[in-house]
Order: sequence, then structure tokens, then C-alpha cells
Amino acid sequence: MTCAELLIRLLRERYDVDTVFGIPGVHTVELYRGLEGSDIRHVTPRHEQGAGFMADGYARASGKPGVCLIITGPGMTNIATAMGQALADSIPMLVISSVNRRDTLGRGQGRLHELPSQQQMLAGVSRFSHTLLDPGALTEVLARAFAIFASARPGPVHIEIPIDLFDAPVEPPTAWQAPRLFRPAPDPRGLAIAADWLHEAQRPLVLLGGGCVDAPEAARALVERLDAPVLTTINAKGLLGIDHPLDLGANGALAPARELALNADVILAVGTELGETDYDVVFDDGFELAGRLIRIDIDPQQLARNQTASLGLVGDAARALELLLEHLPRPLSREGAKRACTIRDALALDTDPAFADFVPLFSTLREALPEAILVGDSTAPVYAGNHLVSQSAPRRFFNASTGYGTLGYGLPAALGAALAKPELPVVALVGDGGVMFTLSELATAVEERLPVIVVLWHNAGYEEIRRYMDAHEVPRLGVDLQAPDFQQVAAGFGCTSLRVDSPAALAEALCGRPDGPMLVEVDARAWHNALQATS
Repeated sequence: MTCAELLIRLLRERYDVDTVFGIPGVHTVELYRGLEGSDIRHVTPRHEQGAGFMADGYARASGKPGVCLIITGPGMTNIATAMGQALADSIPMLVISSVNRRDTLGRGQGRLHELPSQQQMLAGVSRFSHTLLDPGALTEVLARAFAIFASARPGPVHIEIPIDLFDAPVEPPTAWQAPRLFRPAPDPRGLAIAADWLHEAQRPLVLLGGGCVDAPEAARALVERLDAPVLTTINAKGLLGIDHPLDLGANGALAPARELALNADVILAVGTELGETDYDVVFDDGFELAGRLIRIDIDPQQLARNQTASLGLVGDAARALELLLEHLPRPLSREGAKRACTIRDALALDTDPAFADFVPLFSTLREALPEAILVGDSTAPVYAGNHLVSQSAPRRFFNASTGYGTLGYGLPAALGAALAKPELPVVALVGDGGVMFTLSELATAVEERLPVIVVLWHNAGYEEIRRYMDAHEVPRLGVDLQAPDFQQVAAGFGCTSLRVDSPAALAEALCGRPDGPMLVEVDARAWHNALQATS
């Protein structure tokens, strides 16, 4: 078989890939010959950045790697932003691209889609980037990529194949079964020390990050065994289930939670990089830990970043949680729920004026769609939702305000989530500014008949930047935007749409949603005025 045919067969038969995202180009058409006749679903976005965001949303919702087929040159520069977001949030993504013929690489001859070094450019937004020079090495290189996804800190992997190798003959492997790979477990001696510290602690605190999303039962059992309050990252929402008495949510940047963290005598941080966009969204470096810090992470370098660990353990978060439970056979009593309740009362999120417009928004979404996956862009409702939302399970709340912090993520990532989890409703939370980056993906939603509800918060521009400019006495330039008529735009794509101006109108819209996508435009000013009138 050809190299292109082998690639598609390996993806489907060895690695169980069922969906790929890509825009065909003259440099990738041979891959589509391999796709024909396979049962892999091909989804065509309207921009390669959309392809990357769809793969990201697919991966976050499913736990499986998202896969993209991308053309040489501009296709790769287009997808680089999406790869940057996935790298920052440790999301498994396989980007397979073409590259120019082997005999032309690096020669600067002005070939179609030529870059001086496509591989070097993409290496900065991937766990590794590899140029396939021998078609016989394809099986090994793919195995390396999926080994990263399965047993190391995940992230994007880029494999580029010269166009003269796609139709090169290659011998298939003798066996199609993928090897079973296991993630490393922390050192037993370190676990014993960690368990002793946690047993002796009087004011323990647990910090759970996105590395824990595949172990909700173990996470819940451990924090209940420790009777310790928990701060999660944004990507770990839902780990403990909805409204768990020990769960303080992703509120590490707020003063009462920071005081709790500062006064904790032992802190257990699992699967979290302790980064700025999780614990310091007010950007003042005010999240401080004075107690003994136990850090567990699959990436050893993380143990030395952001906060100094007293004890560092390298290993898989899920396995570490299970093993720590074995070291702590009996429940401890530290008034954890009472301490957490005190912090929640001090936070008073539901009555905080900063969140007044958004409490009824998320209450309405929760009542109408209790099992929905909420996928967000960088927009005002998402910033509020990072603090307000509690989900029943992990992988049901994620957005682009973490890590890389790109715009345009919400809509295409929601489409990826809908493809991964067709049994669950999916809501995209976007703003009128950010959605313009990838608004064309409404066409993909209509074409694929994906029943995504796009809640578009229309506040006439970049509101967060306007506030920042005002606070720092900077003139408002470039933030008051001219928006299109989103109702007409949606109609042009063949997408159902309507405007709402109150929680009651939103609830009515959600009850009557169609089989395909629906855009619900929220007039932010009218919404605010309606709430003021009823308060």
C-alpha cells in the first residue's frame, strides 16, 4: 500500500481514530484517496484555525486525541494558534501535514506553500515536530505520537510528510494492534511521606488541576478521606460533581480563597501547573502558599515552576490519587466542609455585583440543560462562569481564557465537542468580538447538522479591554467595534437564530431548540436593564 493509505489505516485500525478535521489542498489530496472507503468521518472547517479548535474541543470532551489533516505553508501558520492553545492546556492533538518534496526542502526556490523550515516553526507549539523522510518509519513515528498522548504530558504533535512520499510504496506492519501503554506511578517512598504529612495536617488544602480529569472517583474519595477544602483549576471543573460541599471551584484569585491557601499548613497539588490563568486571573501574583507543598505531576519540570515544592512526585495524577487513598485507609476529621462553607459565604459569588448579569444566565442554562457541555471563548460570560459554574462531571466546562488565551476558540471547539459527545447538549459561549475570528464555522455546524447552541453575548466590542483601558486611564481605541447583523448572518448560513433580552426569553429559546445549530444573540445592555427592572 502507499504511505498515505497506511497512515489512514493506522489511524483507524490501530489508534481508533473516528473523526479528522481538514481542508483539502493540492498537497494533501493523496490523503483523501486513503480516506475514501474508510469509516473515518471527515469534517471540513472553513479555516485551519477552526480545524485546530475543533480537534481541541473534540479531545477535551472525549479524552481522545483530535486529529487534523493540514496543507503545507499557510495551512500550518493558520493552525499554529490552535496548537498553541492546546499546548498550553496539555490537550492531545495530532496534526498531520504535507511539506514540499524532499529534494526541495530548505532551498528557497519559491515553491508553492514553501516555508524556510515548517518543522522548526511548528516545533514551538508542539510536544515534538517530525519530518518523515523514510516512509518505512511512519509506523514508528505515529507510535511515538500516541505514546505521548497515552503515557506522558499530552499536547499537540506535528508530523509532516513530503508530498513525494504520499504515494510511495510501504510495507504494512505485521500486527495492527496498538501496544498497551501505562502512565508512570509516583515513587512509593515519596507517597508514604506525602501521606504522613497529610495525616498530620491540621489545615490541609487540595488543589486539583486538569491532569486529574480522568479520575473523578479517586479525586472525590481522597478529598473526602482528607476532609480538606478543594480549589480546582478551570479545566478541572466537575471533578467532585455538582455543588460538592468541599469544592470551592476555580476561585483561587479571590481574596477569601487566597487567605485559605496562605493559612494552609499542608497543600496537595495534583495535575496542576499552578499557573497564572488558574490562580491569578487578577494578575497581581497574589496567590501564595506558605505551608508544605506536595506537588504531583507527570511532567518533572512542572515540579519546579511557579510555586516551590517541599515534596515533588513525578507520576500520573489518577494513579497517584488511587495510591494515596491506600496510604490513608481511614477518614480524617478536619472540619473541611465547615471551612469550605465559611469561604463560600465570604466569596458570596451569587450576590457579587461583578457577576450580577451572569448568575441568571448560568442558572437558566443549568435549569434548561443540566448535562450540557459549556465551551467558551474569551468573553465576559466565560470569565464569570469560571467562578460561578459547577458541573456534574469533568470535561463539561472548558474555554480559551486559560493558558494561551486565544480568541475565536468557542464556536469551533463546541463543534468538536458535539462531534465527540453527540448524546450531550453543547453550548458555545461567545462574544460579538471574539466570534468574528471564526464566525465562518457556522457553515460547518449547518453542514454537519450539529445541534450546538451558540449563546452570543453582544456588548458591542471588546468589553474586557474597554474596562482595562478605563482602569488604567488609556483612551478607548480599537475596542468599540462595528458588528454585523448576526441574525442576517446566521440566516445566510441557514442557521436558526433569534435575539433575547432576558432570562425568561433565553429559557423559552432553549426549550424550543431545533435539530441543527441555533444562534441565540443576547443583547447585553437590554439583559442588564431587564434584570435591574426586576431587582
